[in-house]
Amino acid sequence: MPYKILITTSSFAKNDLNLLKSITEQGLQFVLNPFSRKLTETEVFELIEQHQPVGMIAGVEPLTRKVLEKAQVLKVISRAGIGIDSVDLYAVKDLGITITNTPDAPTIPVAELTLGMILTLLRSIHISDTSIRHYNSWVRPMGNLLHGRTVGLIGCGRIGSYLSKLLSSFGCEILGFDPLIDKNDNFSIVSLEKILSNADILSLHIPYNQKNHHFINTERIKNMKKGSLLINTARGGLIDEDALYDALSSGYLGGAAIDCFEQEPYTGKLKKLDNVLLTAHIGSYAQEGRILMEKQAVENLLRELRKAGCIK
Repeated sequence: MPYKILITTSSFAKNDLNLLKSITEQGLQFVLNPFSRKLTETEVFELIEQHQPVGMIAGVEPLTRKVLEKAQVLKVISRAGIGIDSVDLYAVKDLGITITNTPDAPTIPVAELTLGMILTLLRSIHISDTSIRHYNSWVRPMGNLLHGRTVGLIGCGRIGSYLSKLLSSFGCEILGFDPLIDKNDNFSIVSLEKILSNADILSLHIPYNQKNHHFINTERIKNMKKGSLLINTARGGLIDEDALYDALSSGYLGGAAIDCFEQEPYTGKLKKLDNVLLTAHIGSYAQEGRILMEKQAVENLLRELRKAGCIK
C-alpha cells in the first residue's frame, strides 16, 4: 500500500492541480479535507485514525497530543501558513515528528489586507456601501485621511515590515514594538507604552501563544489613544473580544477591523457594531499568495519525507 498524505487545509490545489500531481508522482496517495472547512479535534482525530498518514499538509485545526498519538506512522507535518500555535509542539518533539511552515508566502497578502482594512475604516467605506445595498439610503459619512496618521505595529517581522513599506507612501509616522527586535532601518522601535499611547492606528502582527493570550485587554485598551483604531490580521486570541466590544460601544475606541477570532466561525456581539469591520480569516487568502503557500508546503513535505527515507 502506498504511503498516504492527509491534507487538512480547508481548500487545497483549487488554483493549481499540479500540486496534487507532484504528490502522486512520488508514489504517494493524498486524502483531502472532506468538509472544506476548519476541522475539529474529533474530525482530524478520526481522519488520522482511518488513513494513518505518513505526512500532513495542515491548516489550523487542533493537532493536540491526543490527535498526534493516534498517528502511528506520521513523520512530517507541513503547515500551509505561518502559525504553528494549533500544534502541540511538545508532542511533536516527543513523537519524533518534523514540522515545517511557509513564513514567506502570506507576507504580501496579509499586509495588503491590513492596509485595505485601515483605509476602509478611516473612510467608513463599509458603512456607506451597506446603506446603499440594504437600506436604500444615501449615507455619506465624513471620513479621515491616512496621511499624517501615526501607525503602530505590534510585531515587526516579515508582515509588519512589509506593511511599513506600503504605509510609507501615505506619509504616515510609523512606530514599532517587538520584544525580539530593537532596531529597524525604516521606522522607530519604541516601548509598548509609547506605541499604545501615541498610535492613531494599532495593527497586530505577532504570533499567538499563552504569553500573548489577550495581549490587548482592558488595561491595555485604557492605555491606547482615545478614538484610535485597532486592526488584527494576525491570530485569534490576541484580543479580549469582550473588552474590545466595551471600548467600541462606549466610543473610547474609534473602530476596529478583525480578521481572526477566538472562535471561528465568529458569531459574537461585535457583529452588532457599525464601527467594526469583520472578515472571515482571509488574510492569506489571495489567489497568488495561496498558490505560493501551497507550493512551498508541498516542497517542504517532500523534502522532509526524503530525509526520512519515505520517498526517493
